[in-house]
Amino acid sequence: MAKKLNDLSALGAFAYSTNENYEFDDGTTDEQETLPNHQQHLEAVFSNKGRGGKTVTIIRGFVGAEEDLKALGKLLKNKCGVGGSIKDGEIIIQGKHRDKIMDILQKDGYKVKRVGG
Repeated sequence: MAKKLNDLSALGAFAYSTNENYEFDDGTTDEQETLPNHQQHLEAVFSNKGRGGKTVTIIRGFVGAEEDLKALGKLLKNKCGVGGSIKDGEIIIQGKHRDKIMDILQKDGYKVKRVGG
């Protein structure tokens, strides 16, 4: 069943212009430029919240393009020989591999900080 509209505000934001050269700005920005490895400040964290008691290692703080984050995540998963994912700007690696990941990242020039226990 269709939802009844009481006024135009229920439609959300929209723009109408008679100007043929009008360009709508939807508020999204271009992808952020990836910082060099030595300027990245990453954090390595253990977590098991919301994962059925399974422990994962989370790497956060990466500044850059989504493709570069995915490439770094793939590198870490391959070097550790485990699975993982990239969600919300964080690299999630299955298992307790924080020390190994920190060594890999530091050898690549990243600044990594241990967070938590």
